[in-house]
Amino acid sequence: MPVTNSSTGKIIAEAPCCTVNEVNEAVAAAKAAFPVWSNTPVTARVQLMFRYKSILDLYLEELTVLVATELGKNLSEARGDVLKAIEVVELACATPTLLQGDSLMNVSEGHDTVLYREPIGVFAGIVPYNFPAMIPFGWMIPLCITTGNTFVLKAASAVPQTAIRMLELLIEAGLPAGVVNLLTCSRQEAESLLKHPDVAGISYVGSTSVGLHIYSTAATHGKRVQALCEAKNHGLVLKDASLELATGRVINSGFGCAGQRCMALPVVCVEEEVADAFVDHLVTFAKRLRVGPGYDQATDLGPVVSAEHKQSVLNWIAKGIEEGAKLILDGRDIAVTGYEGGFYLGPTIFDHVKPEMSIGTSEIFGPVVCIKRVKDFEHGLAVMNGNPFANGSCIFTQNGYYAREFAKRTHGGMVGINVGIPVPLSVFPFSGHKQSFFGDLHCMGKDGVAFFTEAKCVTSRWFDEDAKHTKVDTWEGTMTRK
Repeated sequence: MPVTNSSTGKIIAEAPCCTVNEVNEAVAAAKAAFPVWSNTPVTARVQLMFRYKSILDLYLEELTVLVATELGKNLSEARGDVLKAIEVVELACATPTLLQGDSLMNVSEGHDTVLYREPIGVFAGIVPYNFPAMIPFGWMIPLCITTGNTFVLKAASAVPQTAIRMLELLIEAGLPAGVVNLLTCSRQEAESLLKHPDVAGISYVGSTSVGLHIYSTAATHGKRVQALCEAKNHGLVLKDASLELATGRVINSGFGCAGQRCMALPVVCVEEEVADAFVDHLVTFAKRLRVGPGYDQATDLGPVVSAEHKQSVLNWIAKGIEEGAKLILDGRDIAVTGYEGGFYLGPTIFDHVKPEMSIGTSEIFGPVVCIKRVKDFEHGLAVMNGNPFANGSCIFTQNGYYAREFAKRTHGGMVGINVGIPVPLSVFPFSGHKQSFFGDLHCMGKDGVAFFTEAKCVTSRWFDEDAKHTKVDTWEGTMTRK
């Protein structure tokens, strides 16, 4: 499977398409490693993460350039991808505290109960291309293995080199054989992971249609699943907001990473009274973005991941025009001198997008921002909540009442108040709602620890010499003398 330099369009590597037998071998390796690894004291397991964090710090710039090369993010965005992985590695160092259960002495007369959290077995991760460092080596692997499980990663075939390099560095930190296994394959081979009897759970990030299939199939086969899926995040700009601040946040969240992230802000609802002024600001700021190769220090907006994905975004732009939206900034004909083969798209803005238009409701995953004009707060909130996805939402306002009402009533699982990308730190869960998530426990935070473990409650009673001569009634805890 070809791996390209997104900035030049040239093939720089090829990823193997593993067979079903090779997928099974990876699961078998993880299963074989589980007994020893799960019985390794948690304090010893986290030492691996301490060493790994130090190594990732040393190789930060190498990994940054690797992400920028195979994916196309600019250097700042690529560095952020790696840093977000390191952030969860740091969280995993606290696993001894996060794993602590609950206890209650004398829960019933003479009885004490302790709750333990125990590892389950082999987990599999199926990841997308857009965050090749953060998603597998942040959201999934650190908490999975420090809680005592083993892991099989189906890396994204379009950008496998970042994952391979990060696994090499984890091995350098002292990872035992079989604890983490990596493969690249197509969906056909990965399907076996959903039904494999030795896989206890699946962690997935990607499209909603595939996520729903993974969730329903794996759950039917008795596995726990967390499926983080598509988004069409909406923002709301009220007339009292700082338009310059709001514009800057929308530019960053809507066009950052070329729009290829599930916490992008591709739709902005704007109060009609300030819509013209906001759109003028947005177009002015967007035109200042420098489009170029991801690894160029001067680049603001890098390429999308592949020629196929570029064509998909182009098709969506054509669809928006067909639906009657007003194209006020067209990024289709962008050219980067010396990099004519790269997969570039310039910032694109549609105005007067109506609720029934598919470009305003479906995930495009490109540098395209849609403006929906609304009458007031209530109208804007209704439009936003009509969205079938609910990863994130945000509001730009100086009004405390509306900010609080928005936080209470928005459907978004991650909410920003004058924040364009409301992704929480890793001590909190990445908590998408509605069609953006299938499962019960999200990744990161306490949810992440709970997903990778199961609770065991142990109730104890000890008897003194005198108690040996007691007779226990059939109802536990009811004692009678002989």
